[in-house]
Amino acid sequence: MPANDSLSARINRGTVLVLLIVMAVEMIGALVMQQWLTAVLVGSIMAIISIPFIFRDRLPVRIPMEFHVLIILFIFASLFLGEVQSFYQRVWWWDIALHGTSGLLLGVLGFLLVYMLNESERIEVYLRPQFVALFAFLFAVAAGALWELLEFGADQWLGTNMQKPMFDDPSGLTDTMWDLLLDSLGALLISILGWWYLRREYGSFMERWIAQFVASNPRLFLSGRNKR
Repeated sequence: MPANDSLSARINRGTVLVLLIVMAVEMIGALVMQQWLTAVLVGSIMAIISIPFIFRDRLPVRIPMEFHVLIILFIFASLFLGEVQSFYQRVWWWDIALHGTSGLLLGVLGFLLVYMLNESERIEVYLRPQFVALFAFLFAVAAGALWELLEFGADQWLGTNMQKPMFDDPSGLTDTMWDLLLDSLGALLISILGWWYLRREYGSFMERWIAQFVASNPRLFLSGRNKR
């Protein structure tokens, strides 16, 4: 393994370890203060973050380490900082930033998924770059819409407050529409970058992640470009 790759892996693992330590301190404080619900919630977030990282090498498909850590940081920012530390109420732009980021991450995930199917020797189908980009965009938007449905269901049946008032609209509808808009904008940006990479082989983080994705999953891909 090259030295820079090893350094990157250590930095990524160190980032996850720091996040887990911060949450462990929070959970211990909650237990001391007998805030049982907070302790359970923080413990659940720690499990969500640590389990995929621990079993990452055993998954059938390996994703780039940088993308994996970004997902973990997103979970930390949305669940721990957003819900436990009340950043959604304390920082007015927190929800906006997270939904824009979720559109980016889901767009990358959708792009990698269809890229894997497009290049797999097991599937006799090849999609043009514009259709790959379209799939990535629709995948991210659909996932964002599903999350909004889950928020609505939780508010209706569990009494939560996930769809928050925005711009003097107490119903949460404005919040939902802005969330979907930001998801769509983030997904659109990634789709354009992915399309540009496939058409022009434009150098960007997408190129690095795709190269890492192919190198980490060689059995899923053709050795050449025979499908084209």
